[in-house]
Amino acid sequence: MDRVNNSGMYDVDPNARSERRVIVVGAGMGGLATALRLRARGFHVTLLDSHPWVGGKMRTVPSGAGPVDAGPTVLTMKPVFDDLFASTGALLDDQVTLIEEPLLARHFWPDGSTLDLTSNRDQNIAAIENFSNAKSASEFAAFSNKTRELFEMFEAPMMQTAEPRVSQLAKGVLRSPQHLATVSPFATLASLLRRQFSDPRLRQLFGRYATYVGGSPTHAPALLALIWQAEANGVWRVSGGMHHLAEALADRFQAIGGRMRLNTPVDEIMIGSNGVDGVRLKTGETLDAECVVYCGDPRALANGHLGGSVSGVAAKTRTAPRSLSAHVWSFAAQVEPPLPLAHHNVFFAQDPTAEFEDLAGGAIPTDPTIYICAEDRGTFQSVPSGAERFEIILNAPPLTDAFAGHNEEEICRQTTFQTLKRFGLTFDPLPADNALSTPTTYNTLFPASAGSLYGQSPHGMTAALKRPRARTAINGLYLAGGGTHPGAGVPMAALSGKHAAEAIMRDHALT
Repeated sequence: MDRVNNSGMYDVDPNARSERRVIVVGAGMGGLATALRLRARGFHVTLLDSHPWVGGKMRTVPSGAGPVDAGPTVLTMKPVFDDLFASTGALLDDQVTLIEEPLLARHFWPDGSTLDLTSNRDQNIAAIENFSNAKSASEFAAFSNKTRELFEMFEAPMMQTAEPRVSQLAKGVLRSPQHLATVSPFATLASLLRRQFSDPRLRQLFGRYATYVGGSPTHAPALLALIWQAEANGVWRVSGGMHHLAEALADRFQAIGGRMRLNTPVDEIMIGSNGVDGVRLKTGETLDAECVVYCGDPRALANGHLGGSVSGVAAKTRTAPRSLSAHVWSFAAQVEPPLPLAHHNVFFAQDPTAEFEDLAGGAIPTDPTIYICAEDRGTFQSVPSGAERFEIILNAPPLTDAFAGHNEEEICRQTTFQTLKRFGLTFDPLPADNALSTPTTYNTLFPASAGSLYGQSPHGMTAALKRPRARTAINGLYLAGGGTHPGAGVPMAALSGKHAAEAIMRDHALT
């Protein structure tokens, strides 16, 4: 039985023993979360990854100012990580240094207007009134109320539940009939925002949240408006970069007796007459296990990358549309002139419709929205002197026939830095080509992903219910990671690990 101490954390019993051997394939956020929880409950856990780093897409690129994040930049839903570390008898704040950012993002438009949004609702209302007018401020207040209610309505029956059911979701909606129009199968995020905001700049701003899960506001369900609330509930910086969170999870896993092997690609998940037998490595070595948790893109299983015996798992991902990818610059430079950048900054396209039409057609947008994370800046920090670290992200299509043949590096270089120059922002020196990660990069690093960063497309009202779940039809084989329920994003991937670990604990109880 789990033991809870006076601080509310679970105690790890060092004498707990289990005959159950679990292999977790993939040390991204889903894999780390799964491995930690299982090891804390006494399972014998080996965590494997083909890469030399932990964190999966939470990776870094070297620069003259130190390692620069080349993956996620935003930490939200902090209680998910408090709970994860607590499950191992530790405190999150003892493992990593987190700095809450009251300034969520600074937004820039081509017409010269700017808007800061914070975690304070009243400050946002006042800022929007000054930015636009009193009507827009009132519209935002109503939108804020709506997204808060949607987040509260769907967090438990969707995000926190391993097996979400339409019946449970419907009960929540029926208790709040004012949201029926939002959850309609025909309601998109773009249509919701057209009804909600009279200022097109605010429609453009909040439509951007569809891209957080790899979608377009014109096709993503209106329900994704609740992503704003996840951010409004608080955004944290990880001191030194987001990759330190993955490293802290890996350190904790090993501290409680977990075994980790990097640079260890898996060739095959072995299946016997009763289910999972273990894995065969690319070296030919075999590792026995009663359970295997695959934490890569489920499409890799369906496409036979882990052997024919498991190719029937997540078979629908072979043909399901893919989510967006990205072009990501990670480098160190000086800003000229020194613009008042925040930690998170968004430079909006002139025409958001054209941007998403380009992406839908498999093209690199000629007029993109550009996100910049100034990694060494923060609300309570002075502007760094000398070179500082930047991560610049532009939406990109996944790898398709329409995308083939593009000279990604040159097109992206011209598009990125010419666009920012029009905003008055230049960098010295400009980054080299090897500072750029592309859809081709991601497909190489994460095979069968088609370069997509978020798994299958979030478009359509039932898309969230069509993701693979933790359990599979093969006894002893489980899934976790951003390609499985509850979906993409750092906290969602961590929750997928919780769902996988709990499924294993129920199906293979400790002896």
